[in-house]
Amino acid sequence: MLNTVIFDMDGLLIDSEPCWQEAGSETLLQYDIRLTAEQHHATTGLRTPEWIEWWFRYFRVDNGFARDAIQKVESLALEKICDKAMPMPGVEYIFSFFKERNFRIGLASSSSVALIRAVAEKLGITDLLDAYASAQSLRYGKPHPEVFLNCAGQLGASPLECICFEDSFNGLIAAKASRMKCVVVPALFLARDPKWVIADLQLDKLSDFTAEQLRLLS
Repeated sequence: MLNTVIFDMDGLLIDSEPCWQEAGSETLLQYDIRLTAEQHHATTGLRTPEWIEWWFRYFRVDNGFARDAIQKVESLALEKICDKAMPMPGVEYIFSFFKERNFRIGLASSSSVALIRAVAEKLGITDLLDAYASAQSLRYGKPHPEVFLNCAGQLGASPLECICFEDSFNGLIAAKASRMKCVVVPALFLARDPKWVIADLQLDKLSDFTAEQLRLLS
């Protein structure tokens, strides 16, 4: 029986992916690296250290510069998200939906605790969260399931009692690896990609989720 919901954050609850792309692009330009949109999307959902390591290795940049690059990306992203990122459609609806049904509510993100707290305050959901978990200091980030399992543990829930909402493929893999039901809400221009078939349900926006869909997932 499903009684717990765990949300990803970036790109699902808040339109922060453009901010992360800007922060990443501005940082990588210092090393004469320019990513295509496709390259950006291929690594969506990775933690910043893994993201920097991936592209430094790909473009053969000395990894000795990685620490400074990671700090630059994260500080720029926090500033940009707090300044201009907007809630994704349906955030208020989906939190009310699960609160009315007495679900335990958690948030599990690759982002730092500082950013999780800042976004929760910006969205007005701080008091609605029963727990949140960051993958920042974990040995592995998404697509490893640890951050979802940690969040479920904080909520006192079995993974089999959890439904997870994600927008990235790396996050989807992490949720499925943790044995949670997963609803994916990808960016509209990626929605027709056949890879989303491994999700339990695909939506265009959070407000499309219905009581009947919850019943079927349960």
